[in-house]
Amino acid sequence: MFSKIPLAWIQLARNKGRFLVTVVGIAFIVLLIFIQVGFQNALYSSATQLHHSLRGDLFLVSSQYKSLTANQSFSRTRLYQVLGFNGVESVSPMYLGFAKLKNPVNGEKYSIYLIGIEPGKIALNLPDLSENLDKIKIPDIVLFDRSSRTEFGPIAERFEQYNTEQIVEIFPFNSVQGYKVRVGGLFNLGPSFGVDGNLIVSDLTFLRIFSNIRSSEMIDIGTVTLKPGIDVQNVVKNIQAYFDNDVRVFTYEEFNDFEKKYWANRTPIGFLFNLMLIMVFIVGIVIVYQILYSNISSQIIAYATLKAMGYKDNYLLKVVFQQAVILGVLGYIPGFIISLGIYNIGIKATKLPITMSLNNMIVILLSTILMCMTSGLLATNKLRSADPADIFS
Repeated sequence: MFSKIPLAWIQLARNKGRFLVTVVGIAFIVLLIFIQVGFQNALYSSATQLHHSLRGDLFLVSSQYKSLTANQSFSRTRLYQVLGFNGVESVSPMYLGFAKLKNPVNGEKYSIYLIGIEPGKIALNLPDLSENLDKIKIPDIVLFDRSSRTEFGPIAERFEQYNTEQIVEIFPFNSVQGYKVRVGGLFNLGPSFGVDGNLIVSDLTFLRIFSNIRSSEMIDIGTVTLKPGIDVQNVVKNIQAYFDNDVRVFTYEEFNDFEKKYWANRTPIGFLFNLMLIMVFIVGIVIVYQILYSNISSQIIAYATLKAMGYKDNYLLKVVFQQAVILGVLGYIPGFIISLGIYNIGIKATKLPITMSLNNMIVILLSTILMCMTSGLLATNKLRSADPADIFS
């Protein structure tokens, strides 16, 4: 694609001030794209963190289920009926709900997510959970997510420092009276856009906290473990046909995908992330177009001279596309480097899983080059009007 004489580079580097400003402008667009993509991926990753930690082959939820943060309960009897299907080895109920945790330092109350499980049936695969599972068998003992946001106070820090249980108070949302529990261990899960922190409790403790709200009969997720060698889709089909319309059955992948689609398509923040990403791309095209158009305009006599020397339009178009690629690559490098720092700041401030994946790096690089080449294509209208007669004007 590049000619023997680096005409594209010579034209760009001729005016070093303009060239530097151009690269900085594209780097800023690249930075915005990285930020949008990083936080968008953090939205989906954080929303499905609990899904990724679930143990099981199938998952039962209410037919009205929307997402983990908009719980719809269903009868626990339905879950135990699954044990009668061929290929099912075991089932485990899970209770989910929001409450307010009182900061032990300043007394402020903040929303926290409670995950109630049967201690005898490990339904979650989380760091530090297995070694602490026996602790929550004791009523009113809870496990605190050390990756929760800082507004809950130094609960994890104090536990790690003194290695003693701490008393904290939990308030159901419709109650002015708190319920005191003891933090007996820590685990790692992390917050999301809908959850600031997490507690793991036994099903008994969960029902004690929500004694006036929740019935033990109503659960939020039912995990199903199948016997080895069983056709998963066949079991799903049989269970779904039996339950008709009051319960939904998901495989592991389907459960994750359903949650992602909810946040992407049915929440304002998902819509805004998609819209902003499109807008940043369009703004980038406009900015690069203005830069290349201005460069062509300032070099129109040179292009006209090349035409007079016998160079065809295709050659001149290649020069413009070469400039577009050069600008895209050079603008990408500083944008990528700065975004690494922004990601680190974002992780510390929000504790969200903002990661720089290789796939995102490649996709954004190719998108940047495509953006610049699209601008170059639009700017070539000016190039086609270059007339050899202009050299005599």
